[in-house]
Amino acid sequence: MAVMTTERPQMELEQFRNIAAIAAEREDVVFEFINGRIGVKPVPDGDHGEIIRWVSKRCMQHRPDLWLYAEQGLRVDRYRAGHAKPDGALAKDGAFAGQGEWADPEQVLMVVEVTSYDADTHRRDRVEKPVAYAEAGIPVYLLIDRDAGAVTVHSDPQDGRYETVTTRTYGHQVVLPDPVGVTLDTEELKRYAR
Repeated sequence: MAVMTTERPQMELEQFRNIAAIAAEREDVVFEFINGRIGVKPVPDGDHGEIIRWVSKRCMQHRPDLWLYAEQGLRVDRYRAGHAKPDGALAKDGAFAGQGEWADPEQVLMVVEVTSYDADTHRRDRVEKPVAYAEAGIPVYLLIDRDAGAVTVHSDPQDGRYETVTTRTYGHQVVLPDPVGVTLDTEELKRYAR
């Protein structure tokens, strides 16, 4: 007797890449491959880019030995077919040389995500990514949450979760613990709030 399933067939990654290449002419959205299905999210806006610039500048001022790599693909265990592209990955200069599109996260000291104004941001940035990054052993996950007007620092990854999670609203000092070792004054983030 055959067993019937109500699940729709999953798409292969290569099929998605072909569709995404054709759809690349769209300027208002970015296509993502999420658990075997196509997902769509808005293109990051100017404030999103300014926030990444702000984090990068602050890190470089305090830690010139590090660089915030934008959209560097990382191999993670169970998240979205084992791949994640954080808004920023903080690592030493040259950390990703020769690794291709999907790099080993071993040298990453911190990942940075800035929330988007879309329906999927809660699940993606606040629920799934902290688990994926903790499972990958990334020491610090910095979430700049534009909806909440707050910054959340996840640190001390243990057994697939971050043991320490601290949230501060814009305008407060935020400590990025070791191995990052940087304190951020988040007052400027108020300029990029809606």
